Amino acid sequence: MKYPRFLLIAIVCFLIAGCSGIEAPKTDEFIKQPLGNGGLELGMSKARVVDMYGEPNAKRVVISDEWKAPREEWFYKATVSMLPMNAGYLADDMYLYFDGDNLTNISKKPLGHNADIK
Repeated sequence: MKYPRFLLIAIVCFLIAGCSGIEAPKTDEFIKQPLGNGGLELGMSKARVVDMYGEPNAKRVVISDEWKAPREEWFYKATVSMLPMNAGYLADDMYLYFDGDNLTNISKKPLGHNADIK
């Protein structure tokens, strides 16, 4: 009977030691990336965004009172909603906006509406 008890203690010690290297995000990290956007930065190119997250779930051209011209909106659907912020993957739905090839806005909700471009 001592062998199973020893094995149980060894497993518990191993699990505790394995978690010791995990650190919670610091306050300044939350301030830099308040949406948990996993390393996205304004000014990034479309190619860089695709390298990080793959192709978006949807693309459309939108207009907004905040912008002078239509912008391209990329929508990424959250893959796992229970993950912490700044996890480096999509824990929340994200709307990305591009002016030409440059990322200009990151949002959890849509900022524009369909553009009727003729």
